[in-house]
Amino acid sequence: MKHRRFSIHLLIVALSFAAVFPSALADEPGAIEKRLAEWARYLASDALEGRGTGTKGLDLAADYIAAQLGQAGLKANAVAGTPFQKLSVPIELKRGATNQLTFLAPAAGAAKPERIEMKLDADFTPLAIGASGKLDLPLVLAGYGISGKEEKYDDYAGIDVAGKAVIVLRHEPQQGDPKSVFAGTRPSAHAAFVRKVANAREHKAAAVVFCSEDFDVHRSVAEARKRWQASLDKLAEEYAGFKKAASPTFEQIESQRKRIDELGREVTASSERLRAEFDPVLPFEAGGRDPAGPALPVIYCRRSLVDRMVRAALGTELAAIERQIDAELKPRSAELKGWRVLGEVQVERTVAEVRNVIGVLEGEGPIAGETIVVGAHYDHIGSRAPGPQGGAKEVFNGADDNASGVAVMLEVGRQLAQRKGGPRRRLVFIAFTAEERGMVGSRHYVEHPLTPIQGTVAMFNLDMVGRLRDNKLTVGGSGSSPGFEKLLDAAAPRYALQLTKHPAGYGPSDQLPFYNQKMPVMHFFTGLHPDYHKPTDDFEKLNLEGMRRISQMVTEVVGAVAADPKRPEYVAPPPPKKPEPPKKPEPPKKLESPKKSEPPKKSEPPKKSEPPKKSEPPKKSEPPKKSEPPKKPEPAK
Repeated sequence: MKHRRFSIHLLIVALSFAAVFPSALADEPGAIEKRLAEWARYLASDALEGRGTGTKGLDLAADYIAAQLGQAGLKANAVAGTPFQKLSVPIELKRGATNQLTFLAPAAGAAKPERIEMKLDADFTPLAIGASGKLDLPLVLAGYGISGKEEKYDDYAGIDVAGKAVIVLRHEPQQGDPKSVFAGTRPSAHAAFVRKVANAREHKAAAVVFCSEDFDVHRSVAEARKRWQASLDKLAEEYAGFKKAASPTFEQIESQRKRIDELGREVTASSERLRAEFDPVLPFEAGGRDPAGPALPVIYCRRSLVDRMVRAALGTELAAIERQIDAELKPRSAELKGWRVLGEVQVERTVAEVRNVIGVLEGEGPIAGETIVVGAHYDHIGSRAPGPQGGAKEVFNGADDNASGVAVMLEVGRQLAQRKGGPRRRLVFIAFTAEERGMVGSRHYVEHPLTPIQGTVAMFNLDMVGRLRDNKLTVGGSGSSPGFEKLLDAAAPRYALQLTKHPAGYGPSDQLPFYNQKMPVMHFFTGLHPDYHKPTDDFEKLNLEGMRRISQMVTEVVGAVAADPKRPEYVAPPPPKKPEPPKKPEPPKKLESPKKSEPPKKSEPPKKSEPPKKSEPPKKSEPPKKSEPPKKPEPAK
């Protein structure tokens, strides 16, 4: 009932906004489309080199957007007198020449301590998310490396890890439990490598050693086994077909031979993948490419080697510890007394300085301190030099991805800035950098916001909104706050837009870091197309009229949320429902029963009490005939 009252209230505010602010909603269509075309054409021009990270073209785009934010009427000096929030992004990462690792057991009398020497790639690998460093550190098992206040779970509680190497399991507890406090069966924000490393650094750990957890190993093995079994079935089927050929021609024999060889290689490859899943070592960049590079080494190690230490130091196995955590949701962190990690890791990174571009429209009144973010990433994937055959340089102009989103964001900012009197809440418009490298710009802003992130009440993201087809617009996060769906349903018809709504705010774009902070979000998107991440994503293919209608609808929606005196409430995504396939085969067996009741034709249908007496003889005589057929297929299976 509370959510329903909130949604009705927001809808009333939206209708009031549309009525009192017609200039933002009914501006001259031609003028809007002209502005959108001017912005998008420049951002998607060859002169900007595809706006790749670390290129001059990306810097030109940032300067241009900053100028346009100012011309739109937004404050472009919110970051130390400038519109630019600077950050560093690794543009090249590689392993250094020296990477070696040893686990050293505690000394036992006069005997030499046990040494577990590890081989690079076979037993361990450094992760690109970490830094270089020499290691000679005591070891602490820090569970899943999570400190969750809301979940009331802290792997670091009551244990000192300062100056030590922490062993951290991947993911999080209770992964198979839909009712888990850690987002059910979905990975929560605590599961990310970058979050675990940051938490270790906050607790003053000197290094992080990751290993797989039991649940994920079993799940991965099961999936790999299915693929292996499927490849075996294909090979068996092909061989069975080959045997049936009575007198094949030489061409048929050669064709079959090649096909069986190909399937044999597929079986071998899937078998190798299955073997690797039993105790995986992740690749160098599996944990991501952290923009700043935390000042501590990060390593991924084979689980069996970590388990060997845990058994020796704690007298129990890792799997047993994980089961205890799952059952009680209580940490089982402990120091591995006497055990040390020795060695050195080298991670070489070349970084580029890039910039988020920010414009602000200040709020007025009692809720002016609350913030709404409207964002769109402006980077793309750059250009490609001519190949060995020669030819012209190819520029990935990224007109739809995401010159279209930046242009619409600028128009939304311009329309809202035109309104007489400021909005009730502060509106922050951000052109994010390095989205194509893992939402680096938006993650950086969430970690280093202009104002405390707790005061940001909603985020609206525009990513690829330039290819409107059949008036269909997708909106992610429509259920992330009560009233969002009704607000969208009320606004869309005014701009002839047909919405496909996804309640959750997940998705690989810049709304995600905000959504992970349990913040209401919306992500506007006109869909993928064959030109995605290709040199053919050019300005001429944009639907300017569609972009204009989207800009007007987003202006109305953002304006309504900004004007509502009530703060938008966050609604968590519902846990996924688990299907129950075992129950499905039962109905066919029950459907056969009417056939067995046919003998009662001798009696009148109304006599419902008599069939049990008259149907008894058939049960004795007929089962051998009618019950045998179901038994035959079972042995075949």
